[in-house]
Amino acid sequence: MVPDVQRIIESIVRGDQDTVQILLDGYNNQYADCFFFNTEVQERKKQQQLEEFRKNKVRDYAPDSASETDSGDDEEPDLLLRQHLATALLSFISSQLQPAVLRVCLHTLRILSRDRRALGPMVTDSALLTLAHLGGISLQQACPQQDEDQAEDQSARACSQTGRGAACSFEEAEEDDAIPSSAEAASTNGSVHQCCPWRAEGPVMLPRGKKDSWEENSEEEEKEEDGEVCRKEAMKVLCNVVYNSPRAQERASALRLLQGLWQSVKQGVWSREVSSGQFYKLRLLFLLTALRPELRLQLQQDRGVSVLTTALEQCLGVRWGEGYEVLRESTALPISKETSQEVIEILKTLFNITHTFHRQEPDEEDAALYRHLAAVLRHCLLWSCDEDDTTEEVQGHTVNILSALPLTCLDVLISVHVDQASHRCGGVNMDCVHTLLLFMDRRLNRSQKLKEKLTPVLNLLTESSRVHRETRHYLRQKILPPLRDIAVRPEQDTTLRGQLVRLMTHVDTDLKDCAAELLFVLCKENVSRFIKYTGYGNAAGLLAARGLLNGRRNSGAGLYASQYSSDSDSDTEEYREAKGRINLVTGRVEAEQPDPMEGMTEEEKEEEACRLISMINRLSQDQIIRPMGVTAEGRLAPLWGQMRGSTLEEEEDEDEEVDLMPEWRKDKQME
Repeated sequence: MVPDVQRIIESIVRGDQDTVQILLDGYNNQYADCFFFNTEVQERKKQQQLEEFRKNKVRDYAPDSASETDSGDDEEPDLLLRQHLATALLSFISSQLQPAVLRVCLHTLRILSRDRRALGPMVTDSALLTLAHLGGISLQQACPQQDEDQAEDQSARACSQTGRGAACSFEEAEEDDAIPSSAEAASTNGSVHQCCPWRAEGPVMLPRGKKDSWEENSEEEEKEEDGEVCRKEAMKVLCNVVYNSPRAQERASALRLLQGLWQSVKQGVWSREVSSGQFYKLRLLFLLTALRPELRLQLQQDRGVSVLTTALEQCLGVRWGEGYEVLRESTALPISKETSQEVIEILKTLFNITHTFHRQEPDEEDAALYRHLAAVLRHCLLWSCDEDDTTEEVQGHTVNILSALPLTCLDVLISVHVDQASHRCGGVNMDCVHTLLLFMDRRLNRSQKLKEKLTPVLNLLTESSRVHRETRHYLRQKILPPLRDIAVRPEQDTTLRGQLVRLMTHVDTDLKDCAAELLFVLCKENVSRFIKYTGYGNAAGLLAARGLLNGRRNSGAGLYASQYSSDSDSDTEEYREAKGRINLVTGRVEAEQPDPMEGMTEEEKEEEACRLISMINRLSQDQIIRPMGVTAEGRLAPLWGQMRGSTLEEEEDEDEEVDLMPEWRKDKQME
């Protein structure tokens, strides 16, 4: 049976905590996995619209999304009840509650926050402040002039309010950077909300002799667990609200939510304390920096890269060797699921604040910071997680950041010690490059979101091959080995080369250009070698864009040409024997075809040529095709002059009704 929402609201108004807990437990169990509360209503409306369409054969309006179907139904009773329930709960959790009651209330708010239409009560300033404080985020620093008596009063008030928070002592309160007062959570209508103060993430400094009594107090431990659960629930609600509401994103920025959140995250990092609630703080940090561009700049200016790099080191248990080398243990256990989730959130936030760095020329200090980050990312790329899907997700986010860092800082990926188990090329460690190659191979076999999944790794391998000779040699060995099977068209090959060549004719221009650019760089930007491995038909797009259709390398095409070594002869015996029979357009040896003009006289051949020219002229005149030619600079240019002249001659001949017979035929008739 669906719980009676109106009864829940009445119990909240009366302040009957026991009844509220029982009713909300039933409500939460009912809607635990529900993301659309009005599913039946939506299905009924869709069915009505379908019947109307069948009857009238007209569809006046097609909504963009399922949620937009009911965007104007503010009078819907169920929706109004959910909004009233959210309003009542937000006021209720600001009062003094039992830990179990607070937990179930926050769980209900988390369920309600999934419905974008019911978010109205949760996007107010007072609601955001309340949720932030319950989640352990302080939005106001403690006043330096505040005397000890006031601080002690705040700590005592905090302890009296929390059966729901962590056990507070005056020693703990002194270490907190900020203890929120009740005035901070004042609502817009002037009422005061006494919010649950948060406990600092840092370690608790206890006087000598109190540690044993702390451990023996099971009641205090239960309160600590309840407080941690409540903080996690509040952060979940806050994440949902910020993600689903642009208004909440705007108010969060205005209320300086990022500053308080960042202070809390930094305290967790510097204290090295493992906290289960840290994940949701990192998730909210990612959402704020992803949805509000101005917050990315703020975090970047507040040493965001350095702090998040330190957090990443702690999650991975990094041990440093010489220089920028991170030591690896062959017997190291895979990353746990909980740790990998934190790593993913850190990586996503790092990308938000570093995605423009590749356009900048870093100074000495920034270069050292980025090399330090690249070394940690290399370690992250080579580490494995408990699940293969999680490992690939971590590697994907790592590749995104690496592709955003300045190229001059990526030398640390290959400048590490070489051991017996390492992949190597020219005495250089290629473990990282090999992992990137395997990652690209897995992504090539995916059919969905190819652009988002492949473009970063293709760009990373391309630019690394340009500036690192050993990387290019290694990738060429794996992607473009010496040709032996000349009978297979390049795009039909099942190897990495074939997969990349197929992308060169993809409908997505960016993806097509990235794949072609990688192969072109692996060929040292040599046109003939590029055509050799891909075929002229597949290579024409990149060659036309670069002005290389004449087969010569132009002066502006090879910015890194000076770094390429001299060309070496890598042709196999099979290729040398079949080289004269290879069709340059298809890139393979074609079976001999019969001559279509065999048996035709010279007169018939000329008539066929005139007919073909006339058809091309008409198609060009109707703008169905656009005949092109290659200029001396190697670029395509329209043949308007020649084709237009031929067309005008034909029109004049048709107007004057002149016989189009060749002169030799007229002379023959005269004879």
